[in-house]
Amino acid sequence: MTSSHSETDLHPRKAFFALFFIEIWERFGYYGIASLMVLYMVERLGLGDARADIIWGAFSALAYSMPMLGGYIGDRVLGARRTLVLGAVTLGLGYLLLSIPLDATLFPAMGLIALGNGLFKVNPNNLVSRLYEGEHSKLDILFTIYYMSLNIGSFISILLTPWIKDHPAWMITLGPLHFDSWHLAFGISAIGLTLGLCNYGLFQRNLRPYGTAPDFRKLEVKKLLAVIGISLIIAYLLSEVIRYRLAAYGVVALFVILMIYVFVHLLVTGRKQERSRVVACIIFIVMSSIWAIYNQQIYTSLTLFALRNVEHHIAGIQVAPAQFQDLNQFWLVVLAMPLAWFYQRMGETRHGDFSIATKYAAGFYMIALAFFLYAAGSLTAHAGIVSSWWLVAGYAAQSLGELLISALGFSMVAQLVPEPSRGIVMGAWFLGMGVSMYAGGAIASLAGIPSGMFQPTATLPIYTRLFVGLAVGALACAIVATGLIPSLRSLMLRPEEVRAVRAERAATP
Repeated sequence: MTSSHSETDLHPRKAFFALFFIEIWERFGYYGIASLMVLYMVERLGLGDARADIIWGAFSALAYSMPMLGGYIGDRVLGARRTLVLGAVTLGLGYLLLSIPLDATLFPAMGLIALGNGLFKVNPNNLVSRLYEGEHSKLDILFTIYYMSLNIGSFISILLTPWIKDHPAWMITLGPLHFDSWHLAFGISAIGLTLGLCNYGLFQRNLRPYGTAPDFRKLEVKKLLAVIGISLIIAYLLSEVIRYRLAAYGVVALFVILMIYVFVHLLVTGRKQERSRVVACIIFIVMSSIWAIYNQQIYTSLTLFALRNVEHHIAGIQVAPAQFQDLNQFWLVVLAMPLAWFYQRMGETRHGDFSIATKYAAGFYMIALAFFLYAAGSLTAHAGIVSSWWLVAGYAAQSLGELLISALGFSMVAQLVPEPSRGIVMGAWFLGMGVSMYAGGAIASLAGIPSGMFQPTATLPIYTRLFVGLAVGALACAIVATGLIPSLRSLMLRPEEVRAVRAERAATP
């Protein structure tokens, strides 16, 4: 929905860059803490691999499940622009709490960050989807470029935060608190979020013509206070869920039920001509959820693999284990623009751009290739240590797969879901990923290394088995996705396109 501004008052490119830059800083903050959390729990707090993987899986599941709440508040209560700001403030407070050098702050900080991610995450994407309403090829290009913004911020923070952490002599003392290098690194995320909010304040005027219905109504203070109060209660509950494994199981199961309810409701209440498109949306969300299992390995099994079984240098440059995660961000930034250019060129041809269904299938083939490459490194390992170039190649394939699947998720929702429900369905898309991220953490824990078995020759076969299994699973998904392409193309047709196809068939002798 847009305001009553005339068409000439709309500046979609300026609005896009306002959202582009706040995403850069938001992702700077989130990936800064993400790059270190599993290592922090294993190396600093002394937790076992499996326990750290499960905690991170529970946190990720909640962080990516909460956007359904943020989508609802953005669509129906406060508006997408206001909820975006509330989420960014909540994230900043969570990062600040995490930087305090007290073990007791870990889970409350994680609860705040999960909630803040939920309030923030879906609303910038919801606003981007309104910049070029109905122009499908432009949306694919726009979301591919927009996805790059996420990775510019995260690329910088994944370089910076492990580098700060690796300087143990750096310490700041404030009264009884001693901020060591770990907590100084976490503090950088809070600074990044503050810069993001300042940037948004300077350029938010460009977003005024765009938003959800509540954005164009006067802010109701009672509603705002109610949302803040409920959010604080939810943040506390989330911190307890992350702490206790059984609670996490129960909440993940509840989220699965909630996601099923959302789509059943859309199928029952939606207009007949829209139902086939909702079915297509459900299938794509299932595919995205499977992708999330593989993405979760970046922060769990692949990071611990880099710690124990990979050379800590690339082309002679020293690389910390957590900084290998930056290969993902590097390739996403490098590949996004050429891929967007390719979409544009294909869109100008007689047959048009490839369908989203085709892109998703291609993405799974890339994921399968990536995990085969990670496993293949063991064939050339020396004393259990693998060349870092296997990770460079594997991350290139995995990142291309991510651009073909995850980057197009919002474009897919924008194309298939009616505007009034778009924020909620984008939240459901995140919810599916959140559930899968918990599963990804659980799968990574299968490669948990028993105490006393940290020699490279002992750990390498464990990681290799995991990567081979994941590669075979991705290849099976790619084959199934390929078989579904014709059906998905048919389901995605708009009513007027269905009528045109039927008329063409009737006219053909």
